[in-house]
Amino acid sequence: MHLAIFYIPPAGIYVPRAGMYVPWAGIYIPRRGIYNGTNCIQETSLLKTHSECPQSAKMPQFTKGEIYGGMMKGFAQAFGDALTDMPTGKASEVAFGTTQTWAGVPFEFRHGATSDFPGASILIGGKAYYTHWTPAKAHVSHLQVSSPAAIDAEIAEAEKSLASGAELFIGGHGGAAKRDAVKFKIAYLKKMKEVLGNNQTAQAFMDDMKKAFPGLPGEAGLEELSKALYK
Repeated sequence: MHLAIFYIPPAGIYVPRAGMYVPWAGIYIPRRGIYNGTNCIQETSLLKTHSECPQSAKMPQFTKGEIYGGMMKGFAQAFGDALTDMPTGKASEVAFGTTQTWAGVPFEFRHGATSDFPGASILIGGKAYYTHWTPAKAHVSHLQVSSPAAIDAEIAEAEKSLASGAELFIGGHGGAAKRDAVKFKIAYLKKMKEVLGNNQTAQAFMDDMKKAFPGLPGEAGLEELSKALYK
């Protein structure tokens, strides 16, 4: 999972090796920022992990462990110096249910989807809502929805994000989306739940999802999704 700290710049901010600037929202997304783990950890670099860890785990210790360390070695072999440097300074944790203000911008830390990586969803400046996965008008990944229970958890999180009043929705995976993408995600997941309940086999589930959403991007991932839901 990776998370970038957000600024609403007064006159524009330049950050080396930065991410993207969203003009219509007035939000600048640099690559260096804060961690998202069991709690959220303020730091000077970017966290990237898809691995699960116990709810009791602390992110600083987890990043030094065999799972995360092995993954980062794989990334280094694949991407070389394109990776952001790992942090070397002291990390501090930010508790769920708190609001922190950095550069004059409030960051409200909330629990994320109950089925997901034990991290936070964050309402930033009342405008941007961070979750693990950016809502998209596409089939979901089996890494995002890996069980029937995860469907309900993702619906609940999406509805919570929509109720936050945010205008921009971003995540560790994907770019930036508006409210219509969140509404689509909710409708998509509710339809998925219906299709799952009406079919007894993975193949029938795939066929009905294709019929329900003809031409929707991500169709190639339905096989892995169905395996996860029918295992």
